Amino acid sequence: MLPLELALNITPRARLDVVDVRARTAELHGDALNGFRRHFYASEHSTAGFLPQSLAARLISRFGGIGPYLDVFRTVFPEGAGYRHDQFELRDELAPEQKAIEPTNADSHLAFMGGGLRACVTDDALREAPVYFVDFDGVYRDVPRKRMARVVGFNQEEVVARATISVPVSGHPIDAVNLREARLGLFAQVEDLIQSHGVTKGCVRLELATSEQFASLTVNEYETLLMKHDLAEVLQNPLRFAAEKVRHAWNDPRAVPAKALGYAQYDLVRALNKLLDSLGLHTSRVERLVARSLEAPASRFLRMRRSVDLMVSDAKTEGRGELVQGLYQSPILVQWRPARGETRTLDVALTRFR
Repeated sequence: MLPLELALNITPRARLDVVDVRARTAELHGDALNGFRRHFYASEHSTAGFLPQSLAARLISRFGGIGPYLDVFRTVFPEGAGYRHDQFELRDELAPEQKAIEPTNADSHLAFMGGGLRACVTDDALREAPVYFVDFDGVYRDVPRKRMARVVGFNQEEVVARATISVPVSGHPIDAVNLREARLGLFAQVEDLIQSHGVTKGCVRLELATSEQFASLTVNEYETLLMKHDLAEVLQNPLRFAAEKVRHAWNDPRAVPAKALGYAQYDLVRALNKLLDSLGLHTSRVERLVARSLEAPASRFLRMRRSVDLMVSDAKTEGRGELVQGLYQSPILVQWRPARGETRTLDVALTRFR
């Protein structure tokens, strides 16, 4: 039986919305996936994705549901906290008509990443547990957003190709790299692998090499202003990571690490790097202190992982597989200590579904 791909249209009911996409698949497509042992789900959005099954199971066992867990990240990243990403007058890439309808959702991006949501997950069809599609930005101005997920039913998977790719990073202890950038050549190499092996349904796994430490991977929007907002105005809650403007950091460097708890996402990364570069403080005490303060939260509090999966599909052109990426989706490498030689190594595996 050949793999079967289905589209799942989802209409959120609230800004924070949780949908069991396994049940949604049955609602839309009946028993179309009966007989398949595995299901692969993919989201095309950067504020809506899937909880890993193992995490969801632990949350249900411990708390009776996933709600308390999601609420933590909505508190850590509150809506309307003065994010630069949400100040559209500064967003030169947006046309005036787009600014009028663009949602203010920086908090949703940060909650997605901090909470460890995934763009793609695989489910054992023999399990009867729900598969949770969590949307942190489902409704804007009382209008539901349009959401699209995909599911592929398959029985076996086979790794058909592997590659190792070196990714240049800066010398900053804290850095973030958009792996979708053409200059890196990563996507071009992956597309070559897909075409040379004729994969039409499958996935690509990007994984940090075992030797790589103090780094993680995530999938989200790589938008400049989201990366360099003013720390003092981002979070207004008891766990906020900064309580004064970034420009005060060099006056009182000890204040930054204490309030930076729980944050190593690219938003802070670019803000800090921009500040340090402009002041000529690249190797300053400020930078070292902030980097140290973020090390534990990045590896423990935030649930960013060492690998991400990307979907391969021929839904657009039958017989020709290609990476499925939403308009604003990018795999992102985040580090909180400098890499030796200013490079990071990624292992790439291309898998075919059967």
